[in-house]
Amino acid sequence: MSLLNKHSERVRKFKNKGKDPTALRRQRAEVMIELRKAKKDEQILKRRNVEQNEVGMERNFPTEEGERHEMVQLSLEEILQGVNGSDPELQLQATQATRRLLSRRKDPPISEIIELGIIPRLVEFLTYADNAPLQFEAAWALTNIAAGTSDHTKAVVEGGALPAFISLLSSPHMHVSEQSVWALGNIAGDGPLYRDALINCNAIPPLLALVSPATPVWFLRNITWTLSNFCRHKNPYPPLDAVHKILPALICLLEHEDNEIISDSCWATSFLTDGSNDRIQVVVDTGILPRLVELMASPELIVVTPALRTIGNVVTGTNEQTQAAIDAGVLAVLPHLLQHAKPTIQKEAAWMLSNIAAGPCWQVQQLIACGLLPPLVELLDKGNFNAQKEAVWAVANFTTGGTVEQIVELVQSGVLKPLLNLLLAKDSKTILVILDTISNLFLAAEKLGETERLCLLVERLDGLEKLEALQIHDNKMVCQVALNIIEKYFSGEVDSDLR
Repeated sequence: MSLLNKHSERVRKFKNKGKDPTALRRQRAEVMIELRKAKKDEQILKRRNVEQNEVGMERNFPTEEGERHEMVQLSLEEILQGVNGSDPELQLQATQATRRLLSRRKDPPISEIIELGIIPRLVEFLTYADNAPLQFEAAWALTNIAAGTSDHTKAVVEGGALPAFISLLSSPHMHVSEQSVWALGNIAGDGPLYRDALINCNAIPPLLALVSPATPVWFLRNITWTLSNFCRHKNPYPPLDAVHKILPALICLLEHEDNEIISDSCWATSFLTDGSNDRIQVVVDTGILPRLVELMASPELIVVTPALRTIGNVVTGTNEQTQAAIDAGVLAVLPHLLQHAKPTIQKEAAWMLSNIAAGPCWQVQQLIACGLLPPLVELLDKGNFNAQKEAVWAVANFTTGGTVEQIVELVQSGVLKPLLNLLLAKDSKTILVILDTISNLFLAAEKLGETERLCLLVERLDGLEKLEALQIHDNKMVCQVALNIIEKYFSGEVDSDLR
């Protein structure tokens, strides 16, 4: 695809721009590849249960009150013999030894354990209701296998673990139940195939039954993370009936005082809103937007990031959905986020602003009324370049959909100087967007009979010099657009210079 086509594609993908009547929303295209680049670090797909110390276990399951099993180091051959044998004590020792190998912080031998062929036997141990320590160790071992690659997860699923783990959600032993939740989170996190397999096995109701005020925080954290993985993945999206079941629990969890629980609940809503407008509407209809906007103002980065992502998704929707976010108070929070200490937050806030600016002029007016022009100009002037690029799009959208009077306010806010300075950027796509924006500013000036005044302002800010320099830019499209602007609005000045 040529650079011009890529540029046109992004313009088309902004919602309701009039450039393409069928494009009602801006899809999360190439810009979101960058915005989501660190997603795996922010909210990971799978988690291994790693030992907290190398000598003893903090969460070793007691066989009787006060009694704990002594750790035994076994070879792979001894593990195979113990697991396949009939002695309950050796079964437990072998399973525990397996779990310990898989709980190593570095290079756990997952493939080697799978090659032993003991997964079906470990799954069988999950059904031993009269031997909770063995259930627990087997569940932990399988959890860490499922935390590996997709092939590792596949081995657990094909070993018949799904119904056994779902059954253990109702175990009277909390640690067994929690380990099963963890395992199901890893399996659902692998992709839509196993997520939907779990949904079809009716995993959601017993999982939701665990969400209770009586549930300890450490357990509720795992439940919330697992629920977020049931909301994750596209192609296909989660079934809507499953979404409707999960959302009431998420609404409750968003009110929890623990930041990890709140964070994973927000990630869940971000996944659910990262789709078509009807998917967005399902979340909007719950009435949780005000709470999410409130969480955008949290001092905790792990909360702000997914809350901002969710509301950012909402404003890619219809004008009505965007207005729902505005009514929830998002414009009051955005100035602070545009000035956030973290450049990634600035960038997502600018991305959100660019989508609101892509709306009708009455929504653009709300941006002005809420004082968003000064922080936008400041970001354009002093922000990280990735954030500046999103700020450029916000200004471009403002000049495309705003009224002449609104564009005048934009210019009066001081936007022109930082915008022209960014013509020195190395990114051709950004330069093209700026040139398009400059053309829009001149179109507004023409309507007011102020073209000459704008020309003088651009010259005073060294803009003409920068435009002329672009005529020898490496990118031919940049050269042509810059030349067009010069010939249309500055040809008199150029001619007089030549004379």
